[in-house]
Amino acid sequence: MDDFADLFIKLIEASRNHEHYRDVECINLIASEGLKSPAVKQALSLASDLEGRYAEGENDLEGHVKKRYYQGQKYMSLIENYSTDLMKKLFKCTWADVRLVSGTHANLATFKGLSTAAKNRKMVVTPLSCGAHISHDYAGLAGSVLGLENINHVYSIEEFNIDAEKSADVIRAAKPGIVTFGGSLFLFPHPVKELRAVAEEVGAYVAYDASHVLGLIAGGVFQDPFSEGVDIITSSTHKTFPGPQGGVILGNAKDARMEKAIKAIQFAIFPLSASNTHLGRLPALGVAALEMNLFGAELARQTVKNAQTAGQYLYEHGIKVLCEKKGFTRSHQIAVDVCDFGGGKKVAQDLEDANIIVNKNLLPYNNQNDRDNPSGLRIGFQDVTRRGFRESDIKHLCDLMISVIKGKRKPAEVKEDVIAFKKEFNHVKYGFQSVEEAINYLKKA
Repeated sequence: MDDFADLFIKLIEASRNHEHYRDVECINLIASEGLKSPAVKQALSLASDLEGRYAEGENDLEGHVKKRYYQGQKYMSLIENYSTDLMKKLFKCTWADVRLVSGTHANLATFKGLSTAAKNRKMVVTPLSCGAHISHDYAGLAGSVLGLENINHVYSIEEFNIDAEKSADVIRAAKPGIVTFGGSLFLFPHPVKELRAVAEEVGAYVAYDASHVLGLIAGGVFQDPFSEGVDIITSSTHKTFPGPQGGVILGNAKDARMEKAIKAIQFAIFPLSASNTHLGRLPALGVAALEMNLFGAELARQTVKNAQTAGQYLYEHGIKVLCEKKGFTRSHQIAVDVCDFGGGKKVAQDLEDANIIVNKNLLPYNNQNDRDNPSGLRIGFQDVTRRGFRESDIKHLCDLMISVIKGKRKPAEVKEDVIAFKKEFNHVKYGFQSVEEAINYLKKA
């Protein structure tokens, strides 16, 4: 067997092993990974031809196809329009763009578009050390790619949130073109309504990165950015929003100012940053939007309840979960300081050896130059919730984690219990088992 054939066989073997390992044998607590329903997966498989097609062109102020530069688009344009409209209806807005291939791509187009529309290259953001996504930061695409000048919100480590009063002074002094909220370590709603008037006072657009909490927003349990004064929401579509990997931008073309912004964002999507927009994910995105419309409120409530249960239980058993005075979290994730047990890197690896998957995470008070060895973990509960975990199941899972974190049991021993426990949760809840089931449900309704 030559090297090429050997590599190919190893590739297929590794792919099959991965599917079994992560889906069957592991309990996933990564806060940035969603769980697709069988119906969403089926919709992806039904779009195999669409995956290889191109649809370059312009969209209108409703997010619909306006002009395309390829032939053969008559169904492709309908697919894009319908998936756009499903997202608009779900989030009660007048414009959406579903051509983004990731949340980072959504931020790229939005920051470029809003800074162009505002004619202002300053942006006030949450500090990277306090949970902002790297794409918001001067070291990421905002600064290194777009050349924006980042000014930080004032952040209260005690409250684990933006300090609205002090940040208002920052915004007035900086006079930015964009004020941005949202992030990756995102436990509590950001003070949008408290700072909207200040942003308006200086002429800034208000952007909100909902990548981590879009499903919670759809379910009505976190905060409603549009009603609180946000101009543009950016997001990925595969975290608490349990769709295919991709991105979306949402907004309202309510006046000339917002029309200008939306047109600038659209130009930043095409022709500036997108050619093939991965059209094969759009039918699946529509299925996920339907599922969130029907089941999203119940899913979001249980996800937050599970996260809060885990925070309380771990805290009561000697693990330092942050923000105990605020109920630990109002989102799908908790922040845990495990410096007393070897630090985030060691504990995350020990848990992985037990087939419990979390990620190490810098906390605001950590040494920000030592990113490989933080004291923290970020733990998310959207995956296990969709598999049917409720409070009692979360407590049992926490017992398994505690036994590893505190060194009471060897990870290899706990791993056997994890695999057995996972077998009890082999069906996805809060969604459909097939596209046909979804169609029949709607016909009966």
